[in-house]
Amino acid sequence: MVKKGKKPTWVVEKEREKRGLEQQTVWLFGHHAVSDALRNTAREKLRLILSPNAAIKLAEPVKASGMTPEIQDPRKFKAPIEPQSVHQGAALEVRPLHWGSLSELCAPRGGRPVVLLLDRITDPHNVGAILRSAEVFGARAVIAPYRHSAPETGTLAKTASGALERQPFLRIQNLAKSMKALKEMGYFIIGLDGLAKTTLAEELTKSTLQPIALALGAEGPGLRPLTRETCDIVAKIHFSGDFGSLNVSNAAAVGLYEASRLR
Repeated sequence: MVKKGKKPTWVVEKEREKRGLEQQTVWLFGHHAVSDALRNTAREKLRLILSPNAAIKLAEPVKASGMTPEIQDPRKFKAPIEPQSVHQGAALEVRPLHWGSLSELCAPRGGRPVVLLLDRITDPHNVGAILRSAEVFGARAVIAPYRHSAPETGTLAKTASGALERQPFLRIQNLAKSMKALKEMGYFIIGLDGLAKTTLAEELTKSTLQPIALALGAEGPGLRPLTRETCDIVAKIHFSGDFGSLNVSNAAAVGLYEASRLR
């Protein structure tokens, strides 16, 4: 009898991640987020709670989903979401989306895609806004680590206004390792830093034939040292005056615009 060898650590971690995702559920709320999730055939949907008014407004996506909603009085809405959430009488329990592996999703395949790398961006409003911009400007993926990063939540989904259902949002174990994997695929990685000596436009002009990854750090501390060291270069968004500072979601939008303009 042949004894099976021990599984590599990365295989064990990947299986553990998958089991964790399968056990986790997320409550989405608000008309846009719930409607787009109901229409998304790739989204596993578990429970739908609607007010009478929301049931009328969302009748078409509800019918398309095949779900039977629980109708509740909006004043006694019992979905397990934060009391202050602006739910508009609509809440949907789902499982997180699975977008595949880094290599499956980000392989250039002869093109010049743009991806975003998020380093310690924990505010779901910022991540939701970044997903909207990523969808508008055609980013291949938004990539963020599981730890110290905003998870898929109802608040994030509502801010993304449906983009969470369409824009690949890939969660990974280790950002630096994923950056190295992107480099092996041919990506040129530019870290955004307001104090950098060169501008993003200059660096994008030099690398128009390569796939691009833009790395953004948390507001305040910015990119972590290891993330910064793993970038090919750091660059700043051109601004007027002695110093300019943008909210990280605005910086992502400007960076994506610059990248898409020069692709």
